[in-house]
Amino acid sequence: MAQKQWYKGAVIYQVYPRSFQDTNGDGIGDIKGIIDRIDYIKSLGVDAIWVSPFFKSPMKDFGYDISDYRDIDPLFGNLDDFDELIAQAHQRDIKIIIDQVLSHTSDQHQWFLDSREDKTNDKSDWYVWADAKPDGTQPNNWLSIFGGPAWQWEPRRGQYYLHNFFAEQPDLNFHNPEVRKAVLDNVEFWLKKGVDGFRLDAINFCYHDAQLRDNPAKPPEKRQGRGFSEDNPYAFQYHYYNNTQPENLSFMQDIRALLNKYPGTVALGEISSEDSLATMAEYTSGGDKLHMGYSFELLTNDYSAEYIRTTVSTLEKRMTEGWPCWAFSNHDVERVASRWSQGEEIEPQQCKMLTALLASLRGSVCMYQGEELGLGEAEVAFEDLQDPYGITFWPNFKGRDGCRTPMPWDAADAEQAGFSTVKPWLPLGDAHKSVAVNTQDQDKDSILNAYREFMAWRKDKNVLLEGDIEFIETQEPVLAFYRTLNDTKMLCAFNLGAQSSELTISDTVSSQHTEISHHTAELNNNTVTLPGFGCFYATLN
Repeated sequence: MAQKQWYKGAVIYQVYPRSFQDTNGDGIGDIKGIIDRIDYIKSLGVDAIWVSPFFKSPMKDFGYDISDYRDIDPLFGNLDDFDELIAQAHQRDIKIIIDQVLSHTSDQHQWFLDSREDKTNDKSDWYVWADAKPDGTQPNNWLSIFGGPAWQWEPRRGQYYLHNFFAEQPDLNFHNPEVRKAVLDNVEFWLKKGVDGFRLDAINFCYHDAQLRDNPAKPPEKRQGRGFSEDNPYAFQYHYYNNTQPENLSFMQDIRALLNKYPGTVALGEISSEDSLATMAEYTSGGDKLHMGYSFELLTNDYSAEYIRTTVSTLEKRMTEGWPCWAFSNHDVERVASRWSQGEEIEPQQCKMLTALLASLRGSVCMYQGEELGLGEAEVAFEDLQDPYGITFWPNFKGRDGCRTPMPWDAADAEQAGFSTVKPWLPLGDAHKSVAVNTQDQDKDSILNAYREFMAWRKDKNVLLEGDIEFIETQEPVLAFYRTLNDTKMLCAFNLGAQSSELTISDTVSSQHTEISHHTAELNNNTVTLPGFGCFYATLN
């Protein structure tokens, strides 16, 4: 029998270092803070930690604008701290996955500082430069996700450069083979340090259309946001030419060939395209590209059984070779406990159910720090905002700060909830202090302890880790599916609503998994009665 690949069915816990634990009293979390809390992470039963960027950066986009790919920003510590994090994680059988932001650099990266000087230097074509139109306007109609044109004028060269994100994040020119090689060398630096894999940020943005063709307009009824709001002009175009180019596939193959030299390492690509599910399938096809694909398709406001069923089923039909990875929350979107809440208050039972649902889909799972506590979106006043994206689009879109506030560790610390000894970079959410880790630790019925219990139960259920998935047609708000592996077949059912619902089944149940405390459904004859936000797990004959 082939050895199981560790990433299949893995639960990957995303740490946003700025907001996890501050150990040096500057109000910003750091790598030593992750080390200090590593036993807490171990207690969650997760398989890997994905650490958001900690590289040297001017922090215009909080670390996603990198000025040195091989060093750590002093805000977060140093390379020795990172070595210690890997050692401590590996001692506990936890993998370390780090972000790699390959499509663009900071405008303070030495490559860009050289490139912008003139049109003849060694780095002159390492970025995407283009002449102005005769009237001085931008080379084409491409837009930045963060607002305005995707082109910035550079007087030293008398040309525009491309930036799909902030102007301080110039796009690299991957049509230049020297750029590809240099980028892969930076990736290998971390492989040599012992990381277990990479979450590849905006990986479908590496290549642009070499002809710089205009993107066509998108009619209003087709505009939808994935990582951006629908009133953002970015939603007004089909992004056919500024990302997801055919040449990108051979770069995915280069990444995979490099990882193959380091057995057991994996690549998880973040993909946001016109058809993200199709791109996920394409980027994980053939066994020679990415191991896993990850998209924003379940990070939306649409909370219905039909939407989740259609999204997952569509990917299942398309992704016949790769492996999916699903998430309900991350550092870029409103926290799921608020986004999908069915009322004003966050309902603990719903948070428990959503964890179980996410971890029962076919694929691997990304869980964002605080999701295990049921944290909702924090209210951040305009004067406290740090995210320039939110400041630009306020008040219609409040940016990403509300999901990035510090972790609440200690309810007794009225000021900083155990995160820091000083005022943190973002204020703690007031409602978060009452659900701090130390409070939930003591409560056997807490969201946190239900999370631990479920993950411990799931660990030896190979049918959930690697089995196939087949959805059952159900009425809202019930979502149900089979997971099958060899001779094992499990029925998983979830009530997404607050009121009791029923599900009629035709299967013969051999055992119900009532050992999960939030398995709260009752089976009578062929009818499963699911209380509000209830779950039902059963092994079938």
